[in-house]
Amino acid sequence: MTAPLLLAIAGLAVLDSFNPATIVAVTLILLAAPRRPVLTALVTVLGAALTVFGAGAALFLGAGAASGAVDGIVQGIRYVAFAAAGLVLILAGIRRFRTRPRTPIALPAWFTPWTALPFGALLTGADLPNAFPYFIAIERLLNAGVTTGAGLLILAGYAVIYCLPCLVLLTVGILSHRRTHALLSRITTRLGTGDVTASPVIAVALILLGGVVASLPFWALR
Repeated sequence: MTAPLLLAIAGLAVLDSFNPATIVAVTLILLAAPRRPVLTALVTVLGAALTVFGAGAALFLGAGAASGAVDGIVQGIRYVAFAAAGLVLILAGIRRFRTRPRTPIALPAWFTPWTALPFGALLTGADLPNAFPYFIAIERLLNAGVTTGAGLLILAGYAVIYCLPCLVLLTVGILSHRRTHALLSRITTRLGTGDVTASPVIAVALILLGGVVASLPFWALR
């Protein structure tokens, strides 16, 4: 285990930490959780951290089998992610052919700290296939041949770094509750009310862009 390896993995963790799914979830919980929003958001972040550490530990502890599997996963995810991103853009383009109301942003009454832990774990687990830095970091650990204890410690650190933006947002929400709540309210009101106006120009542009993005991996194979 060397300093360059640790710095590289820390950099990958920082890159991976700006995860829109988790950050948006914490923002929504702070704003709209029916009860104990701070505790609920914190438990959600804990669920995310447990998934990041647990999945990474499972791959790392499988060392022999995982070393080849992780390399294949990294390559496969690159292709799947481009295809998925392209599909999302194409679907978004199709939807822009007509005007539609925005869906109000809200959380159900049953969303509590008890349900937040599995929610955070499942949310992060569902997003892991898009986590390029995550699999690259595990691949680096396996190739470097670090010990089991050191590898697990590094993965725990990775999980902490992964959650830092959410923890910062949570801290700001605690220290400046009224201002944070007012800002988030303006954002969610803007995103959750009114109509998305139809725009054929934007629709066609999104569909064409989606086609290009989805086909990028196939161009790379040539």
